[in-house]
Amino acid sequence: MALIIYLDESGDLGWNFGAPFRSGGSSRHLTISALCVPPEKKHIPKRVIKDLYDKFGWNTGEEKKWSQMGTSERLEFAKLAKKIADKHADIHLRTITVKKQNVMQHIRADSNKLYNYMIGLFLLELMAEHDQVTMVPDPRSLKVQSGNSLHDYLQVDLWFDRNVKTKLFTLPQDSKHCRAIQFADMPAGLVLSHYEDGEATNYAVLSPRIRQKCLYFH
Repeated sequence: MALIIYLDESGDLGWNFGAPFRSGGSSRHLTISALCVPPEKKHIPKRVIKDLYDKFGWNTGEEKKWSQMGTSERLEFAKLAKKIADKHADIHLRTITVKKQNVMQHIRADSNKLYNYMIGLFLLELMAEHDQVTMVPDPRSLKVQSGNSLHDYLQVDLWFDRNVKTKLFTLPQDSKHCRAIQFADMPAGLVLSHYEDGEATNYAVLSPRIRQKCLYFH
């Protein structure tokens, strides 16, 4: 049994809380999003992105990010993503959000380890249920020092800690050329907008279909 996991994130790994987010300061939260889909269904979320480009006349030569989308565009995505999740029980949307201001100082010194830990915390259990998992991140999301270490960290946990035979493949793709990663960007932005800005409308539509974890909220 195989699974593809497309990854993207919203927010940043900066620690400047002396100024507002988007006005010189860092985001107070970081959300990593995973679109988890069987290989035979990977066309379904990609079609949603194509439909959004067609409906709203987006420039197909440029990647459309959640942060650039208007109110009606965001709501349309939330509705379409919910429809997919309602219809296909084997297509999963998962997120993990860290409240960065509560992260201890010694952990802040190596953000890559925090990033790796977050991915393991919300995905390893699902990975362990499959014989083969292909993880497809945007290479810009994988920090330089964490690219190989993330793969190794997850594979070691699967084989040695969980005692499963899951074979993990990591195939980074530029999100500009991967509509499934573009799809993954949108739940990340939706959830971050909820925690960062108090956005409620889109969150109310899609959040019941997102399996969420929160880290350092207390």
